[in-house]
Amino acid sequence: MDGIVVLISGRGSNMRSIVDAGLPVVAVVSNRADAAGLEYARSRGIPAEIVEHRAYASREAFDDALAAAIERYAPRLVAMAGFMRILTPSFVGRFSDRLMNVHPSLLPAFPGLHTHEAALAAGVKVHGATVHFATPALDHGPIVVQAAVPVLPGDDAGRLADRVLAQEHVIYPRAIRWFLAGRLAISGGVVHLAGAREAQYLFAPAEPVPE
Repeated sequence: MDGIVVLISGRGSNMRSIVDAGLPVVAVVSNRADAAGLEYARSRGIPAEIVEHRAYASREAFDDALAAAIERYAPRLVAMAGFMRILTPSFVGRFSDRLMNVHPSLLPAFPGLHTHEAALAAGVKVHGATVHFATPALDHGPIVVQAAVPVLPGDDAGRLADRVLAQEHVIYPRAIRWFLAGRLAISGGVVHLAGAREAQYLFAPAEPVPE
């Protein structure tokens, strides 16, 4: 089946963008009972489950429970959308080539947390977001699509984060749609897009710079 299980840890704004795009989300699973995105999923009639990581004695035990919850829905794709857990190689291997993630930087630059602060500190002139297939290495794997945004004079981390997040909401549903259509192939660690010519990148327009 073409179902998607979305993994979240918080508000789930990328999950919302996937649902609102009309993509077939069959379940939302969170590692936190207080994740605000769970209520949104339930309001849309989507099963919402909690696999609380603090209830398990080891990362491996948690990953096994998470995988079992996912596999009950037999999804074609597992989409991490602000899922704030580092997954074991065993888990990643279990869902190899059907585990997707969105990260708020132009990977391989700025993996991990605090990407917007890191981008500002480095003085980069463009920043952005990446959708990629997950591998055991943190924020690493074959890149599906990226969106670049300008870093503007006077930006702080919050303003830059908002600009990047808006593009995440554009490119993540696009990447998932390509996957479900069978248009993505990985060769030599590179993702190729088959079919009609579409760009695997997006350049967001710059906002006017105040005088």
